[in-house]
Amino acid sequence: MFKPFMKASRFRVIPVMLIPVALGALGAYVWEGAFHPLLFLLTLFGAGAAHLFSNMINDLWDYKNGTDGAAKGTEGAISTNSGFLTNGTWSFGKFRLVTWLLFALAAASGIALSILSGWAVIVFGLAGAFIAYFYVAPPIRFGYRGKGYSEIAILLAFGVLPVTGAYYVQAGGLDYRALLLSLPIGLLTTLILFNHHFLHWEADRSAGKRTLVVVWGEKRALRFSRALLLLAYASLIVCVMTAALPLYALLALPTAVPIYLVYGRLQAHNPSAAYLPLMGASLKATVRCGAVLIAVLIIQGALH
Repeated sequence: MFKPFMKASRFRVIPVMLIPVALGALGAYVWEGAFHPLLFLLTLFGAGAAHLFSNMINDLWDYKNGTDGAAKGTEGAISTNSGFLTNGTWSFGKFRLVTWLLFALAAASGIALSILSGWAVIVFGLAGAFIAYFYVAPPIRFGYRGKGYSEIAILLAFGVLPVTGAYYVQAGGLDYRALLLSLPIGLLTTLILFNHHFLHWEADRSAGKRTLVVVWGEKRALRFSRALLLLAYASLIVCVMTAALPLYALLALPTAVPIYLVYGRLQAHNPSAAYLPLMGASLKATVRCGAVLIAVLIIQGALH
């Protein structure tokens, strides 16, 4: 049962949520000397459940909106959903039940954390839940609007909210350094989500899903993708300049090299399959950069 669940929820990408939570908690440890292991584990569990809920609720609504069907029926398009609904692996009812069970687990964790750490945890949780549900659900559908709303939503959901929220749980307050720390990992995760649109942008267009790739076209969207990469690593340098991170956090900069090389192999127009290496490199850059920053904060905390 667990193996199908992992595939249905796309469990393998859960590090993109757990890394920012770890960064926020470690920021509290380094800057305030505050670290509560049980609260940290509960935050990880709740954030992980919320992320898996987000994956599955997006699949539910993309299936209902016809986007996943369009991707399956469009020649050359590469679907990024789990396939459990489009292939009939699970019934719609079963998929929906598991989805909302994950939401219940995330909500229970948020309530527990609010009791233990303060009412503001509920604000972080509600903001995350709002973005997760309405990313593709009507009437808001951030992911369908094509004006940058979806990119802002991802930056908030996978950067600002988990980092600052995890910091708040540990320290009982907020700090501008937590916001700065959220930017490198948040922007890199935004890059993952942006780049995955290249895999099926023509199917998205036929289904009425107006991502920025659909609105701008490949050439302009690729320029923006490169700019987003540059912005992510520039924000890392800003973190060092403002003492949110120590100087040796710059050791994370070389994690940009592999994805930078992938851009060099892409043309102005490419078949969908040509973007698979870009997707893989985006995910690896995020995880590697995040891992380096986690190690840096652990070392910095130990040196204090």
